[in-house]
Amino acid sequence: MRIIGLDIHRVFAEAVALEARSLIRLGRIEMRRDRLAVFARSLTHNDHVVIEATGNAAAVSEVLRPHAGRVVIANPQQVRLIAHAKIKTDSIDASVLARVYASGFLPEVWVPDERTQALRRQVTRRNQLVRQRTRLKNIVQSILHSHRVPPCPAADLFGPKGRAWLAEQLLPVDERFAVTNTRA
Repeated sequence: MRIIGLDIHRVFAEAVALEARSLIRLGRIEMRRDRLAVFARSLTHNDHVVIEATGNAAAVSEVLRPHAGRVVIANPQQVRLIAHAKIKTDSIDASVLARVYASGFLPEVWVPDERTQALRRQVTRRNQLVRQRTRLKNIVQSILHSHRVPPCPAADLFGPKGRAWLAEQLLPVDERFAVTNTRA
């Protein structure tokens, strides 16, 4: 069995293989899907790949998983050896991941299936849209307040009646532009 440690960054990953207690530097891999796929095809089902949980760890794991015997994502908060190392290089970080996995003490992160990941992305995007909508509504309310416009008589300022009322309010040109171009 060969254990491959990957220290992943945004644009590249440093790969180190631990085989028969010897470390072999495999080099850098560009974090482009096509380059990662080339690396993945070089793996066998006897290879175990260890990566630290980062923003793109799930995407990297998805590309490697069909080719490797096992892909493990390490919990970075519990892998303290890397964080507290006196000498920090990408090769050393990848080596530490491989060695800790080989020792059997690597704390793993659960990786959800594709359906769960898709639902998580959908919920995240919806939350972002709700926050953005709230921010835009607050901007409009702030403009109205700063120009001493009385409260809207309609129940929903951003519903059809509220928007019609809003269009009738006297505001400076720049503020009118901000209010009419805010799509809350």
